[in-house]
Amino acid sequence: MSRYKKTVLPNGVKIITETIPYVKSFSLGFWFNVGSRNEKPENNGISHVIEHMLFKGTTTRSAKKIAEEVEACGGYLNAFTSKEHTCYYGRGLEDHLETTFDVLSDMIQNPVFKTTELKKESKVIIDELNDIEDSPEELIFDKFEENLYAGISLAQPVIGTAQNISSFTPKDLFDFLKLNYCSNKLTIAASGSITHEEILRLTKKYLTNLSNNFETKRKEKITEKNNSINIIEKEIQQVHVIIGKSTYGFKEPERLKLLLLSQILGEGSSSRLFQTIRERNGIAYQINTFLNSFYDISSFGVYFSTNFKMVDKALNLVFKEFKKLKEKKISEKELSRAKESFKGGLLLSLENTSNRMIRMAQSELYFGRVVPIDEVIKKIDSYTKEDILQLANKVLDEGSFIKLIIKSKDAVLKTAA
Repeated sequence: MSRYKKTVLPNGVKIITETIPYVKSFSLGFWFNVGSRNEKPENNGISHVIEHMLFKGTTTRSAKKIAEEVEACGGYLNAFTSKEHTCYYGRGLEDHLETTFDVLSDMIQNPVFKTTELKKESKVIIDELNDIEDSPEELIFDKFEENLYAGISLAQPVIGTAQNISSFTPKDLFDFLKLNYCSNKLTIAASGSITHEEILRLTKKYLTNLSNNFETKRKEKITEKNNSINIIEKEIQQVHVIIGKSTYGFKEPERLKLLLLSQILGEGSSSRLFQTIRERNGIAYQINTFLNSFYDISSFGVYFSTNFKMVDKALNLVFKEFKKLKEKKISEKELSRAKESFKGGLLLSLENTSNRMIRMAQSELYFGRVVPIDEVIKKIDSYTKEDILQLANKVLDEGSFIKLIIKSKDAVLKTAA
């Protein structure tokens, strides 16, 4: 019998819960199926601005009261925006579930968006944007996807542009909210010391003022980018590099297999790239693979930073590791180690209710159901050396990767020549 329960209300709100009887806390998330991917260039960043502004007061609560009401119960509220979703969540002790639910419901249904608060918060968000610009290890991922998905909305950064951020009016926010914060785009996820029936009761009690909009999601044609090099110059000491490509999205079964290949190639200190680049050659402090996934596509690649004199050597070593994975099957020992490392990371991440709530919600949003952990582990265990070899030959084609490099003006690279 599944621990998960799901109800879809007549207005389209989805409710998914997981009762964990041995904990005394809960995690509750309100997930809207909207993010920067739903924006146009002229309003890019508006989802993230709304996320900030919903904490700035409602028709019945000030910003201070929103914070105090939940914190006085020993809990906290937070939120995040991604390219495909916006989530508002709270965590607290079991006796204070209703208070948290009430506050979150009030925030999403009754914001006031005062002009003075919007102007102040816009400055805060522009400071956040400037922090990203000053952090090459963050900036490079935004710029990589900007190049990889040029011409479609996935290229847009979640935070938007300074020009857009400073130009939004309360009306812009209200119009976007009405169109996107609607009942059929809302998934409520809760994990911990809760019952499904209680979450249903609270939903019917507090969520009474949501609009409904059945606008279909825009379909976008994604064109493959091959073997391009993009250089950004900054006043920095190190050179930051991403080589990457687009690949399987959440809806494609090959994605899970690619996560295992990524584990072998560049996840953790026992991975091939870490051992080759850092341990044996000592030319980079940080190097790892990544897989940033969306519904229909993923961004896959390798990120590292190093001294400008070592960039070309590091790239050559990375591509040598690609070649090895394409030409020779990995050993049973290495495959087993990668599987256990992957499963360990997955299971350890579920030791707290917040991670469980997030996994549950994302699973529902991408697969239409909560995929049981046992099902994921069974698939991981089923992959063979031949599967990894075959996938490596599909994915690790050097010519299909683009390069994004952040360096100082003085750093001369053969790669960029």
